[in-house]
Amino acid sequence: MSSRPNIVFMIADDMGYGDFGCFNYGASQTPALDHLVHEGVSLTQHYSAAPVCAPARASLLTGRYPHRTGAIDTLELRGLDRMALREHTIADYLGAAGYATGLVGKWHNGALDSRYHPNRRGFSEFVGFSGGWSPYVDYHLDVNGQVSKSDGRYITDVFTDEAVQFIRRHAREPFALMLAYSAPHYPFHALEEDLAPFRETGAFTTAVSHIYGMIRCMDRGVGRVLEELERQGLAENTLVIFTSDNGPQFGGRGDADSTRFNCGFAGAKLLVYEGGIRVPAVLRWPAALHGGRQVHELVHFTDWLPTLLGLAGIEPRRDVRLDGADVWPVLAGDDGSVPRQRFWQWNRYTPVGECNAAMRDGDWKLVRPAIDEVMQVSREDFIMDVDAKFHPEKYTAIVTAPAPDRSPGQAPPQQLFNLRDDPLERHDLAAAQPERVNRMQAALTAWFEDVEQERRSIGE
Repeated sequence: MSSRPNIVFMIADDMGYGDFGCFNYGASQTPALDHLVHEGVSLTQHYSAAPVCAPARASLLTGRYPHRTGAIDTLELRGLDRMALREHTIADYLGAAGYATGLVGKWHNGALDSRYHPNRRGFSEFVGFSGGWSPYVDYHLDVNGQVSKSDGRYITDVFTDEAVQFIRRHAREPFALMLAYSAPHYPFHALEEDLAPFRETGAFTTAVSHIYGMIRCMDRGVGRVLEELERQGLAENTLVIFTSDNGPQFGGRGDADSTRFNCGFAGAKLLVYEGGIRVPAVLRWPAALHGGRQVHELVHFTDWLPTLLGLAGIEPRRDVRLDGADVWPVLAGDDGSVPRQRFWQWNRYTPVGECNAAMRDGDWKLVRPAIDEVMQVSREDFIMDVDAKFHPEKYTAIVTAPAPDRSPGQAPPQQLFNLRDDPLERHDLAAAQPERVNRMQAALTAWFEDVEQERRSIGE
């Protein structure tokens, strides 16, 4: 293996397998990503840690299940997106080991309190926004804690420009850059030059035309980042990773409908079916990875921290319980194994174990379907969340009003799928396999109690 690599970790927002041109029969236009797929290593069973962004990103940064970190929902004005201050991020580790660390783009793991700012969570440089989403033109940009209004440029292009500048500044030292694009997350707003090719076909709703246009711009940015690595002579020993935080957002009516092709996976963002948590991932590191391959073993967001630390020669702290594993041998095509069991659970405000939960045990997947009553955001929180994106100066402290008092309705029955035979989750085998359901349910319950106990121990 080569010496410890530079790292460029790119993460899209709400992008599915079906948003790649090479996977959707050319419906979208992603030449840079398609090329990366063909020359790199693609993961066919790569899973986020949650079907929404803040919990997923906290898990990615810490190597731990979201509940343990305290990041359990997306509502930054309530502080539910925050990673506990006791958490040690991958940027903390890499920075202490001599890497220049930078985050460009979306930070959704703590706002309205400088202690949770990226510069205090291991990233020596930050350009982006804190929160769940941002307008694409009329935005506010945070540069290392100093916030100013947009200069009129499209935010995806701003993030690409900043990523390229970061690479140039640190080309002669080890660096780790997280490039967290906000595309193609709502609001659906593409540049005219990127929107036109899709609008003119008449084949897509207005929302999907914008989404594909937003992805087209992001893909162009990915290409620019890869070109800069070549220009600086860094491509050979830079590990490039591209993934998404969760599955695509579907919904809306008429031209506002964002539902689109996603390789037939069931569900979408918000749900623990495959369409919500199974996300694309592609890697390239010419010095150490043979490209043009697919990896079919299950790889999870919690695996990235121990895997990247291993490549950088860094030992994780012994007083922190990691949920992920170093899966580098599997990624490299050598003999290796991955953990057999993985778990998911998410709902609004306070976690409810019987709602929107899942576990995998090898090829088998148990699903606890969502309970509508605990999947909803109050109207007051929704209005504040939107207003804060356009008028952040109005919000300076976390909302302390009690969360809505909601009683969970009756939990739907468990579902059981064999993903080897039925990756699209069309055939529920729960009635035919009651003993397996009971065993998996017991494991899921024990996991939930474990991670919730740790979450409840979080102070400030």
